[in-house]
Amino acid sequence: MNQTYHALALYSGGLDSILAMKTIQDQGLRVLGLHFCSPFFGHPDKIEHWQRTYGLEIHTVDVHQKYIDILRQGPRFGYGKVLNPCVDCKITMLAHAKTLLDQYGARFLISGEVLGQRPMSQRRDTLNLISKQAGVRDLLLRPLCAGHMPPTPVEEEGLVDRSRLHAISGRGRKDQLRLAEAYGLKEIPTPAGGCLLAEQESAKRFWPVLTRIPEPSPHDFALANMARQYWNKNLWIMVGRNKMDNDALERIAQDQDLLFKAVDIQGPLALGRRKPGMDWSEDDIREAALFVAGFTARKRSSGDPAQIRVTTSGQSRILECPPSTNAQSTTGWGDMSWDQARQEKQDWIETHA
Repeated sequence: MNQTYHALALYSGGLDSILAMKTIQDQGLRVLGLHFCSPFFGHPDKIEHWQRTYGLEIHTVDVHQKYIDILRQGPRFGYGKVLNPCVDCKITMLAHAKTLLDQYGARFLISGEVLGQRPMSQRRDTLNLISKQAGVRDLLLRPLCAGHMPPTPVEEEGLVDRSRLHAISGRGRKDQLRLAEAYGLKEIPTPAGGCLLAEQESAKRFWPVLTRIPEPSPHDFALANMARQYWNKNLWIMVGRNKMDNDALERIAQDQDLLFKAVDIQGPLALGRRKPGMDWSEDDIREAALFVAGFTARKRSSGDPAQIRVTTSGQSRILECPPSTNAQSTTGWGDMSWDQARQEKQDWIETHA
């Protein structure tokens, strides 16, 4: 039988979530942290370290497909500056956490939100919207800014001592740092949220996966974070930058994918993604081989053709490619900039408004 807890907490690994848990834990209540993991955030490899360092109990919660679905459908409450659907994200986490209350015998939920800290998701009106949409209005306690909020049922009945909660607001961190010192935290996490959807470099990789691949999977988004990324309409290829990339691509490749590698000279490994709805013609494969050959052009004698081994489903063959000094100009392959992704995102928003 699972151990029971008084509260379940949204635990990101940031300072605010640690302090929120410590505040309730300090009242003699048992708190379990829920660390949500998706293709865009989450560090399950750090759980043991966090537990040892902060004296907290933390479990991981897998929501990979749930977050892909949010992006595919389009976030109901909009994007942030990049691809971050912060309001929908928090609603989803809280709604999911609510379904786990009975499993752990917990009475209420807590989060580390601070009134006014984030312009999109932590305004008063947005905090109220999140609680309402997640169906947790009478279940959610925000210990760090509780003094600015109406009392919750667990405070009114005395399970939680409201006088020992906090009234932090705004974007500064002085109050949190003082609180961290009071709790004796030896390691202070950085304030960064850690969501890749809020970073332009990552978002420009995710956007074409989201919009050009039928039924994108967590595996696809994992690939999007690797190597150099190139697109030719709806076809996708990744080209290793170094041996580490090459080894990772070879390891993660699925049986139906296409692997391209020069056999006559040292060069990168490339992976062409192939899955239902992403059909590669023979011309597409030859053009991709020519593109990959372009990465070895400087190592070849002028006029020498390249030999590229193409492997898929356990079968290999060698294609001879004519010399090319500029692979991107002689084929249809190219990378996506954030400006292009941002414009496509805006067009999508206007189309679906």
